[in-house]
Amino acid sequence: MSKKNSTDKLLIYALGGVGEIGKNMYVVQYGNDIVVVDAGLKFPEEEMLGIDVVIPDITHLLDNREKVRGILVTHGHEDHIGGLPYVLKQLNVPIYATRLTTGLIENKLKEAGLLGDTKRILITADSEVQMGAIKASFFRTNHSIPDSVGVCLETPEGVVVHTGDFKFDHTPVNDQYADLQRMAEIGKRGVLALLSDSTNAERPGFTPSESNIGKEFEEIFRRAKQRVVVATFASNVHRVQQVINAAAETRRKMAVVGRSMVNVVTIASEMGYLDVPEGMIIEPEEVNKLPADRVVILSTGSQGEPMSALSRMARSTHRKVDILAGDTVIISATPIPGNEKYVGRTVDELMRLGAHVIYGPGSVSGVHVSGHGSQEELKLMLNLIRPQYFIPIHGEYRMLRHHANLGESVGIDRENIFLCDIGDVVEFQNGTARKAGKIPSGNVLIDGLGVGDVGNIVLRDRKLLSQDGILVVVVTLSKQDGTILSGPDIISRGFVYVRESEGLLEEANRIVTGTLHKLMSDNVNEWASLKTNVKDALGRFLYEQTRRRPMILPIIMEV
Repeated sequence: MSKKNSTDKLLIYALGGVGEIGKNMYVVQYGNDIVVVDAGLKFPEEEMLGIDVVIPDITHLLDNREKVRGILVTHGHEDHIGGLPYVLKQLNVPIYATRLTTGLIENKLKEAGLLGDTKRILITADSEVQMGAIKASFFRTNHSIPDSVGVCLETPEGVVVHTGDFKFDHTPVNDQYADLQRMAEIGKRGVLALLSDSTNAERPGFTPSESNIGKEFEEIFRRAKQRVVVATFASNVHRVQQVINAAAETRRKMAVVGRSMVNVVTIASEMGYLDVPEGMIIEPEEVNKLPADRVVILSTGSQGEPMSALSRMARSTHRKVDILAGDTVIISATPIPGNEKYVGRTVDELMRLGAHVIYGPGSVSGVHVSGHGSQEELKLMLNLIRPQYFIPIHGEYRMLRHHANLGESVGIDRENIFLCDIGDVVEFQNGTARKAGKIPSGNVLIDGLGVGDVGNIVLRDRKLLSQDGILVVVVTLSKQDGTILSGPDIISRGFVYVRESEGLLEEANRIVTGTLHKLMSDNVNEWASLKTNVKDALGRFLYEQTRRRPMILPIIMEV
């Protein structure tokens, strides 16, 4: 371990992933060395109209770019790797990841045209990496995707452990067992701080093993008289393997639909993480040529996303696959908070088409298990690592709070547990920790090709437009004497239907004309004043008449 400098401090902060689900990014800094763990994205909240995805604000890292030694990636899920193409465009640092994770990242970088410029360093659970004064090593964990690791960072101030996403599955599908022995050894050597996954901190007991799902799938496939459609997260490679195994057992061929699913299945099979029998995969076009009880379709759309393959099938707008009465559809995932109504809508539409749909709380134990540990597993991790200080991460505030209570229940002092928001800095010096202010942090919104160019003001305008619509007032004035040459013409979009509101718009017209005449007679001819006065007078009138406040855009031209 590097020598300790009396003035240097160890700082830990999150740029995403606390107080929210998604866009995970955590930073450990000692002196002039910064190590970043993960760079994810999250999907927009309902009020973020038109936004595609949300990534962390990395202003602080860009201001300290010469100190950033690299990004360590714990596993290949979108909420941990989805932000990389955007981050690397601005901050070109090495990426350290395991084999499958690297394969999934490279696919993203290729699409973004960054593959040639990015240094990628392959690690295994046994690797050690020196990153300035910080030495990184790793330990194997179980999760719903292979090649997941936790991270151990040795700093001159002490050891920091980041669990990554984990559960303890004693019968994993791919025989990749969690390395409990190494976790215990790390704990025995002494750990200053633990950052641990809080996703299921509200859930008592243990999370069931992924291998339970395989038996359930096989049973459903056998009972189904027609085709079976399975929707799950594309990156849940273990679940995909279970579908393949059940299809092989029941002599069904498999078609894969949905761009992200095709990508993951292709990459994972090429790299040997999926065992697909020869000749099992067929093209979606071939589905209708085979007997209905000989086909399974693996699809994206377990969250009811409007443009996903399953949603398009449910609306009968998918180009290649239709849902037929009697088909069985399995939604093998729990809705992310906020997505429940989209999933509900998809289930309704599938049922209207006559499909038998297996989904939701009644069947979750059978067709879905979480990739995250429940309370007993979180306690086990705390007991293996035995940290002096504990920072719950990866979860909304209530999950972090529950996890903090679990920490107390296994003997960690309440004052040694830090509940953080994004940007909160926990500072360690000479073995003691305190909260030490905030660094710039927040959301960067991505809309189409624009990164960060949609801010609060644009979102406020979109909200206004979506609620009360817009009214454009066009007037042409004479340069010589300020008289109105043409107009006012009023164009309404999303406010009132013009043909049915002629009286209202004629009165609005008179108000605009009257306001302009009054201003002219008072010798007011500055554009800003004209526009403001027109806006105010028209806004007041429309609110009195309709109790709505459309956006009013006066356009005044002089000729």
